Amino acid sequence: MELIFTIASFVLALGILIVFHELGHYAVARWCGVKVLRFSVGFGRPLLTKRLGPDQTEWALAAFPLGGYVKMLDEREGEVAKEESHRAFNRQTVGRRFAIVAAGPMANFLLAILLYWALFIHGLPGIKPELGPVPPDSPAAAAGFRQGELIRRVDDEAVATWNDLRWVLLKRAVHRDAVRLEVEGAAGTLVWRSLDLSRLDSEELDGDFVRRLGLVPFQPAVKPVVGKVLDGGPGARSGLRAGDEIVAIENRPVSQWDEVVTAVRAAPGRDLLLEVRREGRVLVLTVMPEAGGEGPDKVGRIGVAPQLDRGALERLVTHVRYGPGEAFSQALRKTWETSIFTFQVLGKMVIGEVSWKNVSGPITIADYAGQSAQLGWVYYVIFLASISISLGVLNLLPIPLLDGGHLMYYMIELAKGSPLSEKAMEIGQQVGIALLLTLMAFAIFNDINRLISG
Repeated sequence: MELIFTIASFVLALGILIVFHELGHYAVARWCGVKVLRFSVGFGRPLLTKRLGPDQTEWALAAFPLGGYVKMLDEREGEVAKEESHRAFNRQTVGRRFAIVAAGPMANFLLAILLYWALFIHGLPGIKPELGPVPPDSPAAAAGFRQGELIRRVDDEAVATWNDLRWVLLKRAVHRDAVRLEVEGAAGTLVWRSLDLSRLDSEELDGDFVRRLGLVPFQPAVKPVVGKVLDGGPGARSGLRAGDEIVAIENRPVSQWDEVVTAVRAAPGRDLLLEVRREGRVLVLTVMPEAGGEGPDKVGRIGVAPQLDRGALERLVTHVRYGPGEAFSQALRKTWETSIFTFQVLGKMVIGEVSWKNVSGPITIADYAGQSAQLGWVYYVIFLASISISLGVLNLLPIPLLDGGHLMYYMIELAKGSPLSEKAMEIGQQVGIALLLTLMAFAIFNDINRLISG
């Protein structure tokens, strides 16, 4: 059932993103007077077709859903009646062709802006950036951070939630910059502290790099009581149930959920003896944590979550919301910053300063779609906005076959005063196919590696 939900969430996301992208091409093509022959969601054999509009455009749903296209009247692809030649794509000025091709990625950015605008008006939930215990040998400890401090600003940017903090630090960490953080202590005093990001390597940015810096979110004390058991997980197979209180692990008493997590993480693939209190009786269960995590350092997981104190959690939760005008400004800013950051990361991947492990393929994206949808519509919309930006950026890359490759051809045409030769474009297509296949190979390899490593 969970797999079906994940697939459905992924297909819905793909449909929304592809339709919006292709509608960008379609709308501007029609605005420029170009005849559109087919609007297809998906590639390959059409499953459903319907002709609509004054030009009887064929609207199609095709078998292979990872993409789509808008087919326009073009003399290079077939015979065009003389009375319609002025409506052929190839007869348009360079400026019009540029606008039609650029409209697809621009539509994805517009979708992200609209989604973020709606989210900022509705309000985004988040965890306050309050620090938990600071590991003694961490960069944060060296900088003087203390448990209970509330982070207010990173350099000149205000942060209201832990996600804000992670995002701003990620932008700085890509450049290995040192940053200054303004923190509020228990007495309400404000202090600036400097944090060194140069010790992070390129592969650490793919995981929880903020924790590696020693910045850990504050968590209220959680009793070792099971609140949820994942179906089919090690905990469920061992007999654990919601409501069980774990009183000892390997004959060592435990009083906090953190102690349970520590013991489980340290025992991947090894049996653990649990003493649990259930309805007044103490039972002894054996559980074998599954090994998970990336790289050589595997950690144990048993697929259970604690029973949480809602009141304590609500104290840590904040909602960030704006009026319509400010929300639109914030949406523009968020979309712009995310787009520029994505281009920067791609550039640093090319020169080796950021790991290619950050590239995700369809399996990982489908997993994110399912997870975000399970968390609620707000998180699913956040997922849609971020993926829409990624799709827009990807299509603007100067790779033949992508929109960015065509835009590159038109810029060359403007510079030299004439179109590129057929031979040059044919070579470009071959290079584009090779680059896209290489990128897809990296993405699928990373997907498989994530599946294997958990």
